[in-house]
Formats: sequence, structure tokens, C-alpha cells
Amino acid sequence: MFSKPDALFHTLLSVTTTTYFFPPPSPFSTYLLVSNLDERCPWVELSPPTASSLSNLAVLHPNALTMIADQSPTQTRQSTCLERAGDSIDRSIHGFFYRVGRFCCNRPKTTIGIALAISIICAAGMAKLTPENRPEKLWVPQGTQAGIEEEQFFEYFPANSRFQNVIISSSKNDGSSNVLTKDKLVNTMKLHESIESGVSSYNGTSYTFSDLCTVAGGSCVSYDVNNPICNCLVISVLKMWNYDLATLEADEDILSTLTNYGTKEDLSGVLGNPSFDSSGKLVSAEAISISYFLADRSIVEDGSETDPINEEWEKTVFLESVQGAEQEYTNIYPTYLSSRSFADEFGGEIQGDLVYVQVSYVVAFIFVGATMGSRLCGRGSRWAMAFSALVLVAMSTVAGFGVASLAGLIYGPVHSVLPFVLLGIGVDDAFVIANAFDREREGVPREKEDDESLVKRGARALARSGASITVTSLTDLVAFAISASSALPALGSFCAFASINIFFLWALSATFFTSTMLLDEKRQRDNRRDMLCCLKRKTISDEEDNGSKEGFISRYFRYYHGPAILSKAGKPVTLLVFAGLLGFGIYGTMELPVEDSSRSFIPSDSYVNDYAAAADNYFPSSGTSLYITFENGEDIYASRTSLSALDSRVSGLSDKSPYIAEPDSVTTYQNVMAGMKNYLSTYGTAAIGNVTLGEDGWPTNYVDFVASLSAYASIFGPGAPYAQDVSFSSGQTNLEALRVKLEYVRLTKLRRGEVIDDADRQIESMDATREMVESWTDLPPAFPYCVKFIDIEGFKIINTELYRNVGLAILAVGVICLITVANVITALLITINVAACIVEILGFMYALGLVIDSVSVINLVLAVGLSVDYSAHIGHCFMVKGGYSKDNRVIEALADIGASVLNGALSTFLAVAVLLFSTSYVFRVLSIQFALTVGLGVLHGIVLLPVLLSILGPRPFSSAEEPKNKDSELVKREVMDKTAHAESFGLDALEEFEDLEEYEA
Repeated sequence: MFSKPDALFHTLLSVTTTTYFFPPPSPFSTYLLVSNLDERCPWVELSPPTASSLSNLAVLHPNALTMIADQSPTQTRQSTCLERAGDSIDRSIHGFFYRVGRFCCNRPKTTIGIALAISIICAAGMAKLTPENRPEKLWVPQGTQAGIEEEQFFEYFPANSRFQNVIISSSKNDGSSNVLTKDKLVNTMKLHESIESGVSSYNGTSYTFSDLCTVAGGSCVSYDVNNPICNCLVISVLKMWNYDLATLEADEDILSTLTNYGTKEDLSGVLGNPSFDSSGKLVSAEAISISYFLADRSIVEDGSETDPINEEWEKTVFLESVQGAEQEYTNIYPTYLSSRSFADEFGGEIQGDLVYVQVSYVVAFIFVGATMGSRLCGRGSRWAMAFSALVLVAMSTVAGFGVASLAGLIYGPVHSVLPFVLLGIGVDDAFVIANAFDREREGVPREKEDDESLVKRGARALARSGASITVTSLTDLVAFAISASSALPALGSFCAFASINIFFLWALSATFFTSTMLLDEKRQRDNRRDMLCCLKRKTISDEEDNGSKEGFISRYFRYYHGPAILSKAGKPVTLLVFAGLLGFGIYGTMELPVEDSSRSFIPSDSYVNDYAAAADNYFPSSGTSLYITFENGEDIYASRTSLSALDSRVSGLSDKSPYIAEPDSVTTYQNVMAGMKNYLSTYGTAAIGNVTLGEDGWPTNYVDFVASLSAYASIFGPGAPYAQDVSFSSGQTNLEALRVKLEYVRLTKLRRGEVIDDADRQIESMDATREMVESWTDLPPAFPYCVKFIDIEGFKIINTELYRNVGLAILAVGVICLITVANVITALLITINVAACIVEILGFMYALGLVIDSVSVINLVLAVGLSVDYSAHIGHCFMVKGGYSKDNRVIEALADIGASVLNGALSTFLAVAVLLFSTSYVFRVLSIQFALTVGLGVLHGIVLLPVLLSILGPRPFSSAEEPKNKDSELVKREVMDKTAHAESFGLDALEEFEDLEEYEA
């Protein structure tokens, strides 16, 4: 009876009873066809509309006011270029997903089979997985100065020792803190003997400490060829008795013997808090330090350095000996550290907490199963779909990992959090698709849907939800892809892994999950049991769920949540509260520090923490070793006098940058040139080559210098302690380099009651050390090396990397939203929403005591990807809701997709909430940051963004859904109120028609 409307001149008019498309009698007038109101005059002319005519119409024909209150402005105004582009993009995405949905729903089993096959094929790439656990390969920018220095250092002085240390103090039950008593020293010597004589076995071969130790001289006060410990590198005051129990027991004056160990500073390096009398004689000490060094035998295997022979000795001899000492010797208390300790404690903690990962998936399954269906049990339940959602996440994970492995990306420890990210995104997409299936049923009873109707419904459902999951998935993917360029290898690899996995998650959500949803809808139509679809239920008599009723959460958003936040009081209160949150976030962001959180990785009940506390207490001035390496033997010889007096250049720096400890003991200063100078002045060269000395007390030429230095610093020479500090060419005819050992003071600070390493001062000390060495232009070419420099380089750049990657990710969110949502205002509001959320997360991190480190920086990049989902869903849904009233469009969007957003957020929160009970620092920080992300992200998505859209939101797409009919009395009150007070409603309507007339003219 009626023709299709012309896009320029014909208007879609909605009334309570009927909706018609029709050509109005006059192109310059707009008419409303009202059925069942006046049979004699069904046409109501509304041109030209005035406040008076609209008021009269409100009285005469209240059912016609839907057109006035909700007529979409896109129907009467000329669209801008960007709006037309947005409409085109929306139609293209809608059409693409309709065709995909049609294909999948026509062939659900085939689609599922193809998806499984592709996932399995891609997963095969995991055979090429490249694990990497070395910190210098994960958290240090490649090609940095610290990396270059380390390579140069190890060319001259290869890594040759593994460190074991035990600190002996008085037991807690002992009445005296002095550990330098005869009985305590005897027990300490017995503990040493158990370590020295203990036997380990690897591959059928037995090993003792003397078999594995780093060979060096000077460990005994008097060298004994028959005592193997004298050939091993051990540092302790026990050397004064040649590590012999009988000699110690026979000593009648142990304090005098210990005083002869060296200077006060020397004793302070091996005794904790020593005390001296007025004459300088040692009186007491609170702790004894014993250090053992094993020759390094490590190899790189599967991205990890491993030393199985030494590790077995450390486990079965050293650790077992010291762990049993507290029970065996009641008056001493050992705290200890081994080279394998960190890997044991951190790795063991991670392995022990993996059970929480499994529990989190179970929790997610239970929640999704309980909320995705219209009922918990019986007809309408969707437990099978909850399981399908988890299978979707698992397939995406293995497929993405396989492709990433084939691409050669490294896999680090932090990659273990990826399943949580994918779980949050995947469940969110599953809820959106399931919600679309329900809303497309349009009140049709299941029994009346044939297969073709189900296929069409599935196609419409994916067309409805496809754009939404595409917006969120694409923003997540691009945000992670940009961060994949990070200078930190671990962060870059993690983000690349995430991007690939999110692509598979998006593709499999649209295909695999849609197909399983179609099969589940058939199951429900055929009245078959959930999870046991082969069994059919008996005929039920209760009311059928025909999809016409909104769920509880949707009704909450429509009748309570939406009206509350959009009320006259709700909007300013919402803006005020979130402004306060943003201010708090800005303050916290400015105060949030970069810290060395390496201690946090150790479980709170670990023996490693006891050792760190003992070291802080008894050896507060002992820090990390620093080596200054001088190159070119001839230059070294030319600068021999200056090098031997190097201590004068590094004195007085302990309390200011670069915080180098005073060079007054063998533990804080070891210089082979100074040692050789003292030896030559005392003993000459008779025992080291018998070369001629010049007036300056040094050999007269370079060749003699090299020969005498080689003899002096040999393992069995008088300068044996310096044997590791010189590097000769093959044949020892040329000196390539020598190193001077210094030591930093302990750079720690107290933060919120805990002792932590001071990252700021560490960065300052590293930079100042390099500047100091560069200023020594009169000395041979030199460079510094410290094992901590690798980590400090990471501290130095991680702050920049954080804000760079998060900033670029937020920028990517804005660009992708602009392309997919195709509206500047909506895209800008979503981007601002996400940026504010990230700032607030940083603020809460500061309040909760978290810091910027290698773990939190990854989680913050994740926060961008997760928080955008909650806002993007709402923003996109707002654009596809038609109508003139922004408030109504916001409420329709919340009622439509708000439940899916909230359910997806709750499932993610419940999954990570399990990890709050973890003792692992990685999982604990992950759970806190995820909880903040989910909580703040969903609040911004369902509270702040709707308010902003109601104030600043743009017109909908031309393809937007027409608004649902409103209560006529409500519309009447709105129109009468506006007409009575300012006639603004009539003027607005008049402007709409004038715009149309101007365009037509």
C-alpha cells in the first residue's frame, strides 16, 4: 500500500500502535499517520510546527508524540562527511558480520571443525617456543652501555664463580650477642667442616667443595700444601686457624689471633658490627661471614643458564648443612644465601601458586554459567556455553602462542599472565554475542523457530554484536602492537604475544562461539538437557522464556541505574565524584616512584629474606662490588705510579655520589698495582723473576713488568689474591687488562616500614661512576662494570617506557575508535575515559604501596586494553541507538549492552580475585592491578561515559535502531513542560524542519 521512503523527503514516523513508511502529500510538509485515533482524518499535518500546534497535538493526539520526542535528527539534517563515513563503516561491518554469521549458522559443525583444526595446526608452532629467563635478556634494553660494558668485562674476565654465603650470629636463646666466643667459634668451624667435606653426586660422579671451588691463593694464613681448602677461594676469619678445628681449639687467645687478621676495616668486612678497645684490639662482634666460591660451569639451555653440577652441590651440601645447623648447634644461628636461592624460591613460589590459576578458571566457569543463561538450571541455562567460552579462550591461547613461537618471539616468566588477559576479553565477547542472540529473538517462542529462523537470528545477532567486539578487539590489538616496539625485550615480546592472541580471540569468537551458540539454541528449542544434549527433557508446563523480557540487570540499568545518573542531581554529582578521582589519580601518578622491587619477588617466609635482613643489620656498609677495568698493557705500565695510588681518587665518596665505600680494607678496595708496589718495596723481585727495578721502584721496562706481574699475581705467587684481577694474552707475554675492585655502600632506604633498594640513588651512582672514570684522562682507557648496572639501566628507562607505551596505547585507542565508531566526539569521549581510568589506576597504585617496576609496567599496558572494552561497548551501542533524546539513547544502550559489560567485568574480577591470596609478587601485583582496572574501568564505562554522552553525545548512525515506544503520558509531560517554560522544544523542532526545507530548496 505504501512505497519505500525517499532518503531526503520521507520520514519514518513511529506511533504507539503502528509504524508506516509513506510519501507525505507535500514535500514541504511533514505529516503523521495516526491509526485508531480518527478514522475520518488519519493525517495530522505538522507543518509549520509551532509551540502552540505542538501543545495542541499533545492534548489531541498524545500517542503521536513519539515522533516529536524521539525522532532521529539524522532523518531531517544533512549528514556531515564524517557521519556519512561512519554510516558507511557501520553498514560495512554490519554486512560483513551478517554474512559471516549466516555462513557459521548454516554450517555450525563444519565451522567448529575448521576452527579446531586451525587452532591445532597453529598450536604446533609451540614446538619452536623460545623460553628466556635471563634478566639481562628480558629487562635490559639491548645495546645499552651496561650491556656493552658487561661484554667487554667478560672478554677479559670470564664469569668464573658462584657465590655462597652464610652469616653466623648468636642464637635467639643465647644470652649474649657476641659471637666471638670459643664455643661459638668451634661450632662455626664444625659447620664449615661439614660444608667442606660434604659430598654431592651428579651423573654418578662425586664432588666435594675442593673439587668444585674457584682456585685461588691466600685463603689460609699459612699455606699448607696438604690442606685443599688453601687452594680454594674462601673468605672468612676462620683462615686465621687454617680452617682447622684442632688449631682453633688449641688457641688460648682467639681475640688476639683475630686482631691479626688485618685492619679494623678488614675485620669489618668479615665480622658484623665489630667492637674494638682503645688500643685497637678486637673485643666482640655480632656476626661472622663465611663466603664460598665455586668455579662457574654454567651453560645456556632453553633460554636459561644452568649449572647442574654446582647446583647439586649447593642443594645437597651447602643448603642442607646450614639448614640443619640451627638444630645441631644451639648457640649459633645461621642465615644463608646460595646462587640457586633466588631461582628456587621465586620459581617454587610461582609453581606453588599455579593452583590459583586453575581455581580462577573454575570460578570464571561457574560465574559465566550462572549468568549467561536466563536460568541457573533447567530450560534457558547455558552451562555448555560457559564451557564453550573457556574453550574459546584456550583455543585462542594455544593458537596465538604457536604463531608467536614460529615468529621467533621469546617467552618469559611474565607471559604466564596472558591467559588472564584473554579470559577477561574472551568472556566479555561471549557475553556480548549471547546477549545479541537473546535480543534478536523478538519474543518468538523457541518451539516456533525452525532451522532457517535460527540461522537468520544467528546472522542478525553476529551482525549486531560483531561491530562491538571488533571495536574492542581492534583497539586492544593495536594498543598491544604499538607496545611491542618497547625497548624492554620482555615487554615487547609480551605485547606481541598479546596482539596475536587477541586476533585469534576475535576471529574465533565470531566463528567458533557463534556456531556453538547456534547449536545451543537448537538444543533449547528441542528441549534437550544442558551439557547432556543427547538427553531430552520431559515436557514442561512452566512459562516459556520467549526472549521478550529483559533480564534483571538490564531492567536495573533501564529503570534504576540510568535514570539515577542522568537525573538533574545525578549528572553533576557523577562529574564531581569522577573529577575528585581524577585529581587523586594525578597526585598519585606524580608521586609514584620507580623502585628496585627485586626483594619483593621472594616469598615473605623465605630464608632469603632472613639473609637480607641479617646483611642489612650486621653489614650495613657492605654493598655491590664495582670493577674499574684498565686496558692496554703498555699504557698501564706508563701509568703505573698513578694506578698504584688510585685509592686517593676514590676516597671521600661514600656519602655522596657515586657512593663508593672508602678504600680502606681488602673488601672495599683491591688493587693489584698497589699490592705489587708494596711487595716490590718490601721484598724486591727475587721471588718474582729477579728483574731490575728503577728509581721509581718498578721494573725498568714493559717486558720485565709483565713477567714480574705474571709471577706475582699467579695462583701460587705472593699476590695470589689478585690472580683473578689480571688478564694476559696467551703465553702471558702481554698484559691485556687489569681490574681494580671497589665497592658501593649499601644503597637502600626505608619505604613504608620495609627496607628496599634505592633505585634513584643507584641510577645516580651509576651515572656518576661513568663520569668519574671518563674524567681520568691521564690514565689508560678504562670502563666501569657492576653486576647491578644491567638492572639499573632497566630502572633508568622503565619510567620512560611506561609513559611512552601507555601514552601510545591510549592514542591508538583514540585513532581506532575514530575509525570504527567514526565519530570524533564519541571517540574522544571514549579515549578521555580510558586515559582518566589509567591515571586513577596509577593513583591507587601509589596509595596501595605499589611501584613502577618490570611487573607493574606490563600490567598497566594491559589496563589500557581491558579498560577500553568497557567504554567502547557503551560508546558504540550509543551510536546505534536512534532517537532525538540523548538521555533515552543512553538508557537504551545501557539496557542493551550494560548487562554484558557488567557480567564480563565481574567474571574477570572474580577470576583474578582468587590471586589476591597468592604469595607470589607477580600474581599479587597482577591481581591488585587487574582489580583496579576492572573496577575503575567498568565504573567509567557504565557511569561516567553515559553521563558524558548524555551531555556531549553526537547524533546516531543513519542505520540506528528506532527508539522503543515511550509512555504517552511521560511524553506529554515532557512536551508540556518544555512548551510552558521556554518553548524550546517547539523551537528545536522548528529548527529541524527549517533545516530540511533549506536543504530541499
